[in-house]
Parts: sequence; C-alpha cells; structure tokens
Amino acid sequence: MLEQAVSGRIIVDADRQRLGRMASKIAKLLLSGVEVIVVNAEKAIVTGNKNAILEKYLRLMRRRQLTSHKVIKVWYPRRPERLVWYTIVRMLPRKKPRGREAMRRLKVYVGIPEEFQNVEKIRFKEADLGEGISKSGRILRYMTIGEISKIIRGGG
Repeated sequence: MLEQAVSGRIIVDADRQRLGRMASKIAKLLLSGVEVIVVNAEKAIVTGNKNAILEKYLRLMRRRQLTSHKVIKVWYPRRPERLVWYTIVRMLPRKKPRGREAMRRLKVYVGIPEEFQNVEKIRFKEADLGEGISKSGRILRYMTIGEISKIIRGGG
C-alpha cells in the first residue's frame, strides 16, 4: 500500500468493507495528499440491525432546515456512490483549504470502471468483514450500501 501511496494514487475495493472504518482510513490518506479511487461502492457494508440502519438513513432524509422554507438546503444522497462519497467527505475538515483539496482527490464508482479492471486494488484489513462472525462469536448483521440505496430511493 505504501508503494502505491508514493505514486500518488490508490484504488480501494469497497467489496465487503465496513463503511465507517474504510472511510476513516481513506480520509487519512486524502489528507496526506494521496488521490483515492473507490470502486464497488455499492458493495460496502454497514453493520447492525437492518431496521436500525434503515431508520438512521430515513431519519437523515426527513431532516428539515430551520432557516428559510424558500431555499431547501438540507439534502441527502440516495445513490450508492454518493452515500459512500458523503461518508468519507464528512470525515474531512471541509471548511479549511486542506479539506477542500482532499475532497477533490476522492473519486467513487459503482462497480469497476474499464480503466481500473486490471489495476491492483487494496483492501483495509481492519475494515474487512471477513467470515461475518464477531470476536465474541456472534453472527454479524449487515446491509450493503446498494440495498440501503434501493430502499431509500423507493425501490423496495
């Protein structure tokens, strides 16, 4: 991974990676000046009870602003790549030039684009779901970002 970071670009495969842990690692890489490309964004996972996960995302979408009813400023993404992008960007200092520069170095894709098919992709060991069993031996419950996106878009 460090060899790729020196070259300035890292491609991360989000398949079966925990969204929050993966996003925090990517945010650190972006702040260090590395360009990060995330592929398979729809396959990233959020662990927890499915009803709790959906309630969290639906509550975020129902938010209303308290200032002006004429200009709607509260917006929440519904597409999988935008959900992953927002999760990563919210971990950056967006109001500072350093954070805004880091935002420009992030690209997120659904699936794997043609130009990244044969390129080596990295995975974060800490964020990997593994066999789906926690350290205490319980089966982990989770949803993929693709499933969440489909439900909050109204498709199921």
